[in-house]
Amino acid sequence: MRICLLTPEPGHPLLAATTALLTPRHQVEALDPGTADPAWPDAARLADVYLLKARTPRALALARRLEALGAPVINSAAATELCQDRTRMAELAKTAGLPFAATRTAGSIGELTGPGGLTAADFPLVVKSRHSRRHDLVAKAEDLARLEALARDRPDEPVVVQPFTANSGWDQKLWVIAGQVFAARRRSELAADDRGPALPLAPADLPADRLDLVRRVGEVFRLDVYGVDLLDGAGEPLIVDVNAFPGIRGQAGAPEALAALALRAAEGAATRRTAGAGPPGQSRAGGPARVKA
Repeated sequence: MRICLLTPEPGHPLLAATTALLTPRHQVEALDPGTADPAWPDAARLADVYLLKARTPRALALARRLEALGAPVINSAAATELCQDRTRMAELAKTAGLPFAATRTAGSIGELTGPGGLTAADFPLVVKSRHSRRHDLVAKAEDLARLEALARDRPDEPVVVQPFTANSGWDQKLWVIAGQVFAARRRSELAADDRGPALPLAPADLPADRLDLVRRVGEVFRLDVYGVDLLDGAGEPLIVDVNAFPGIRGQAGAPEALAALALRAAEGAATRRTAGAGPPGQSRAGGPARVKA
């Protein structure tokens, strides 16, 4: 099988370990969407499966073209793009009945500080960039003065705001690859000091309903490889973020799960081609699998 990594960082620990598992029997190549030839790809040179670990507009456009040619892409371009828009993310979660933080959208922070905006009763709150990306805005605002300061720093930034929920100061980081859950605890992005390394958290130590919840997120968002951030505290779980194809660093078994998923998706696509079933569309490729030795 030919497996292609759509990423500018093929040496990422998860991808490198997955490549090492696959290369004894399969061909693994990497393609940086930022430097790919615009005339590529064509149907005659398609890999058997593509792993999309990039979120730029160029990467998403490339993934869409691959999908149109019938290649399986994990995760799909549509699912990856949706997870970059926190407004759409919250709307989908709410529609599906997932316990997601209440979310309000504004074209800029200034819209929230002027007439008809927020009142003292709305604080404290969390303000985030609407569009998730590296170095985006995630901050706690205790009062209007803090929000106005953020507005001066990012006057034109579309944002979402969510009520601040009291918690332990830690997030539960749950990652899923084709239904297999990995977990850790990490200091919240709102922590004032260094967040430090993630701490071990065994999925077996989590309540069964929490594991069911994170798997349900994958069904709702049509994701095979994803992360879910939950507030760490008593009471009902609260989802604060969903990420498509996160790093999943230092999780034993994650490279094996990703390699197995890639092979299963590639084999499924080959079977469909042989049967003349046409393109795989955007169905999820979840389910148990093994890496062939």
